[in-house]
Amino acid sequence: MQARNTSEINGSGARASSRRTILVTGGAGFLGSHLCDRLVGEGHDVICLDNFFTGAKRNIEHLLTHPRFELMRHDITFPLYVEVDEIYNLACPASPIHYQHDPVQTTKTSVHGAINMLGLAKRLKCRVFQASTSEIYGDPSVHPQTEDYWGNVNPIGPRSCYDEGKRCAETLFFDYHRQHRLEIKVARIFNTYGPRMHPNDGRVVSNFIVQALQGKPITIYGDGGQTRSFCYVDDLIDGFVRLMESPAEVTGPVNLGNPGEFSIRELAELTIEMTGSKSNLTFMPLPQDDPKQRRPDISRAKEQLGWRPEVQLREGLRRTIDYFDQVMAQPAQA
Repeated sequence: MQARNTSEINGSGARASSRRTILVTGGAGFLGSHLCDRLVGEGHDVICLDNFFTGAKRNIEHLLTHPRFELMRHDITFPLYVEVDEIYNLACPASPIHYQHDPVQTTKTSVHGAINMLGLAKRLKCRVFQASTSEIYGDPSVHPQTEDYWGNVNPIGPRSCYDEGKRCAETLFFDYHRQHRLEIKVARIFNTYGPRMHPNDGRVVSNFIVQALQGKPITIYGDGGQTRSFCYVDDLIDGFVRLMESPAEVTGPVNLGNPGEFSIRELAELTIEMTGSKSNLTFMPLPQDDPKQRRPDISRAKEQLGWRPEVQLREGLRRTIDYFDQVMAQPAQA
């Protein structure tokens, strides 16, 4: 696909709705595949880039024959030369099981990957979006977390490859913005769930649903009193697009997540109820540096993007349980 420089800026400084060629790194992953769906559905040409470490072809299989969709196998720690109008950088394993499997590569994906995508955006003079994370706040001493909180992160722990890699990527994005006047958009993503989560990614929603559907004990780390806020994937993707389309001066970072706060035990009990499972709860030691509280302050997203999540936890869980029920009934595939 060739870039179509048809993007326009409307009177408010926001990007007008016109057909563009858009690169999505990590596009075969959980979030990336939903973003590709949204962008193709809006009439854009989409280049989906993935090295398939955690991404899966089944997530984008339905798009492979679409005339406005192109799949490229590539690792963003290596330079990339394509012609596009904007870039969404989502490439990085996001679950502890996956990012701790090869922590050096995880850091390289965040840091070298950011450098390569920023360099590409600089050459093309296009907007570039960074999928950052609430993990940059670490185990927070401020609750709820606002974007001006600098965080409480262990720089040498088992989670540091992800946490500090994402923090460094944010540094690079803002330095490119200041030094090269690059148009950047930085979103800090809080816990997100929904269809296409990897069944074995180790994240709490997928863990609980899979264990409940299999009738296995629900594994809770710690006493279950630690809290999380769960955002349904469709709401998050809407936040991504609103941020990318916002006026140039809206750089972020912007918290994107659902401010509804639930304990891990509450989530486990709700999952058992909604699956009709006979699973019991089992308790294991809390992993090192696991945050005890996590809840976004989304005032900035409301004010600057007009965004707030719409899907309530019970409804989002119903859709996610239906997805896993179907997936687990099918033969394993790539």
